[in-house]
Amino acid sequence: MSVQKLKSKISMNHISERFQKLRKRNQCALIPFITAGDPNLETTAEALRILDRNGADFIELGVPYSDPLADGPVIQAAATRALQQGTKLEQVLEMLAEVIPSLLSPVILFTYYNPILNRGIENFLKQIANVGVRGLVIPDLPLEEAEELIQTAVPFGIEVILLVAPTSSPERIEAIARQSQGFIYLVSVTGVTGMRSQIQNRVKDLLVDMRGITDKPIGVGFGISEPQQARQIMEWGADAVIVGSAFVKRLASGTPSEGLQAVEELCRELKEAINSPSLQKVG
Repeated sequence: MSVQKLKSKISMNHISERFQKLRKRNQCALIPFITAGDPNLETTAEALRILDRNGADFIELGVPYSDPLADGPVIQAAATRALQQGTKLEQVLEMLAEVIPSLLSPVILFTYYNPILNRGIENFLKQIANVGVRGLVIPDLPLEEAEELIQTAVPFGIEVILLVAPTSSPERIEAIARQSQGFIYLVSVTGVTGMRSQIQNRVKDLLVDMRGITDKPIGVGFGISEPQQARQIMEWGADAVIVGSAFVKRLASGTPSEGLQAVEELCRELKEAINSPSLQKVG
């Protein structure tokens, strides 16, 4: 498919446009994360549809990788199971080509940088754009090396979302905010992904500081697992709440059908927590 045809397909599912509409309604977005291929790609496809129907505003899909440095034990285990099933990027993209046309939620691909380099940046971007992916998160791609990929992604309609660590300096946060597309991914904890019992108050201060630097949407992830935590992040002024390990753990519980039911319940609970009329986000 040509770049021109790809551009004509990018409309309602553009990440930036979706955030603009949510802001006009003063709503915080819910972004669930699941790992492709765990327990199998058929279940992944159904999970994407279920999340889309039950409150997800965007969906982050992790490509299983053998050395996932940013992932905690739950997501690492899911990636290992998916790889043991023989899940490959090409199969993930084939599945997405079938599923994405039926989704309202834009799909954001979470992958490490090595698979991109192996395929070539432009070729990789063309592949994921052809199946309808709209965003890209690459946790091991530092700001200093991101410009080529960001610029190459623009004509394909892929928004490259950069991460801000809680330990980042104000100068670095400002530089990341300038380059990040779609939204800025604020990591709520120092360390890897995973479920935590408490969200650090530092996140609240960072959100305030970042509002003075950028007007781009800010999504908060890593460590959020419960509706109360999601609501707290929303009340602190985040534009999006990103929940990963809790969804991955539920999807892996019991049979595939039981896992899907658990994912549906969690998605509804989280959406209700951040969209309660008395709890609309501020800031």
